[in-house]
Amino acid sequence: MSTRLVELVERFGGQLLGDADLRVDGIAALDQASAADITFLSNPKLRAAASQTCAAAIILSAADDAVIGAAFKGSRIVTDNPYAYFARVAQLFAAQNAIPFAPGVHPSASVEPSAVIASSAHIGAQAVISANAVIGEHAVIEAGCFVGHGAKIGVATHFHAKVVFHARCEIGARGIIHSGAVIGADGFGFANERGAWIKIPQTGRVMIADDVEIGANTCIDRGALADTVIEEGVKLDNQIQIGHNCHIGAHTAMAGCVGVAGSAVIGKYCTFGGAAMVLGHLTIADKVHISSGSMVTRSIAEAGQYTGFYPLAKNADWEKTAVAVRNLGSMREKIRQLEKSIKLLTEKNNENPGH
Repeated sequence: MSTRLVELVERFGGQLLGDADLRVDGIAALDQASAADITFLSNPKLRAAASQTCAAAIILSAADDAVIGAAFKGSRIVTDNPYAYFARVAQLFAAQNAIPFAPGVHPSASVEPSAVIASSAHIGAQAVISANAVIGEHAVIEAGCFVGHGAKIGVATHFHAKVVFHARCEIGARGIIHSGAVIGADGFGFANERGAWIKIPQTGRVMIADDVEIGANTCIDRGALADTVIEEGVKLDNQIQIGHNCHIGAHTAMAGCVGVAGSAVIGKYCTFGGAAMVLGHLTIADKVHISSGSMVTRSIAEAGQYTGFYPLAKNADWEKTAVAVRNLGSMREKIRQLEKSIKLLTEKNNENPGH
């Protein structure tokens, strides 16, 4: 389905320069766009590529338009945040081309009589909906999903194929959970008695607010006594582990393979690069940004960027650095002794300036 540029501007704002009635069929990258596409420029380093793109129109900032606007032959939409504008336009085209999910329950699905399913919801093939579960309006539960006893799924929330959503867990409106995710498995809770491990029942829930997206094969454990909480707008990538009783603040985003140990409290608007790790029972303030591969071993009370790893080096160089790090304690003591010796010599010289 094609869309006129003026319709995009009416919907999303921005300043349109060029043919308002020009129609575009989709959105594509600068080097892949055809004369039927709209593209975007969000990185000034790609200005040269943008001036040569074959796209019919481009989304860009005022600063970039001042540099390449005259060279670009198509229409332009000027906006403060081209990347966010691109995301909204991409959502529009994706919705136009999406495969519709018809309301109703597939004949092969297993639905307990006490489950409450909205008439506009879609329940896919071989899905299992347990007793007292509640499925909201326009929700989509794709093939092979499991929804546990008493679980609640909000309006327009979408479970991709083979999501496991355990008993009594809840998710709000417009959520997205990708295939293989497991929500509400037992947390890792054991007491040790004379070397043997005694399981602690995990009786809490996972409570997920509105507009949360959870990636493929990500696991969020239920709380031991209280709940594990994911606030609104949180975005979790693939293969993330969130331990029991964690609390993730609104609009925090985590890239793939992040691990958060139990009872960690993470603030709002934080970001975590891939494979970052957070130890349990720590508290992280709002607007903290953790670099990829970092290990967070202490609570963080102040917003900012934090990094906790050595730069990549040849193995031989890394080994030399590791040896130096192991010797830092003794080197510190030697430096202190040298400082004391220098101080004594300085005092003697000051007392006997003629010698």
